[in-house]
Amino acid sequence: MPIDRPPSGQGVLTVHVSTNLAAPDFAARKGLAVPRLPMRFVAIWIALAGLGAICAVLLPRSVAPITLQTVLPFAAFLTIAAMGQALVLMARSIDLSVPSIVALSSAVLLGVSHGNDERLWLAITAALLAAVAIGAINAFFVAVLRMNGLVVTLATGAIVGGVTLWYRQGLAAEAKVPLGLASFAGGHLWDVPVAAWFAVAVMAILTIGLRKTLAGRRFEAVGANPRAAHACGIRTTRYQGGAFILASLLYGVLAVLLSGFIRNPTLEVGNPYLLAPIAAAVLGGTAISGGIGSMVAVLGASLFVMQLDQASKMMGLATSWQLIVQGLAIVAGMWLSEASSKAGRR
Repeated sequence: MPIDRPPSGQGVLTVHVSTNLAAPDFAARKGLAVPRLPMRFVAIWIALAGLGAICAVLLPRSVAPITLQTVLPFAAFLTIAAMGQALVLMARSIDLSVPSIVALSSAVLLGVSHGNDERLWLAITAALLAAVAIGAINAFFVAVLRMNGLVVTLATGAIVGGVTLWYRQGLAAEAKVPLGLASFAGGHLWDVPVAAWFAVAVMAILTIGLRKTLAGRRFEAVGANPRAAHACGIRTTRYQGGAFILASLLYGVLAVLLSGFIRNPTLEVGNPYLLAPIAAAVLGGTAISGGIGSMVAVLGASLFVMQLDQASKMMGLATSWQLIVQGLAIVAGMWLSEASSKAGRR
């Protein structure tokens, strides 16, 4: 922070704050360096390996190649949703409107396309815009009006759910996605599901954006310490609101791929993505206190959550117990997140 000292008895002391520093220098000079705690990101991979070893011994069918091929697309869908949730958590908030956004985008896709490949790109664009619009509404109330994210997204989720129900009532009961999208979303590239490639591509883009760009470093700084970031001239509202909008775009992408994969999505298409993305995000080391997160670790956590869910089903656990296991996973992830943050501060 350069300081111009005027000649004796003239003028006032002027402080120039530059926000165009390179990312590492910016964080270091402004006191906004985000603590790096690699172990919090490595732990989920150790847990995934441990779970895989246990399943290989006790439930070998759950790690058989044919089973993994079946589960992998759903792990990819969860990864996309969890990365969106991780962005919101890094911005010190939470998004409970995910299921409603996915359902709305799916309904818009069906309504605009009418099952015709000729209208496919128009339908995809409309579905993504619908998701982004809901994200912008969440961003306005949370980032601009400073309302509680949990309450806002819970309310918008309920409203969007009602709108989706009304919209779906006007569609034919047998409404399906265009065959072109169904063929693409359910396809494979080099024996790997297309959805998995999408999840890896999104992970790579977000990782590069967060780690290698000034905007990414500023986003982390805003999440870690909003007051300090604001004092340094960063427009915190832009980054906090941007997290909701970008996350909603990811939910829209998820809705398009998921709708194409299952071909005939219902109103409940988004229901699995209320708690599971939160579980994957916090198990992947995303700090609920903001600022810290790794999309690579979130991918590992999504694989862990899906394998745990698959093992629970093969063990014959009732749905009630599966939900209990998922809830315990969220609690464990949050406890580990807080423990790692406290250890880092010490």
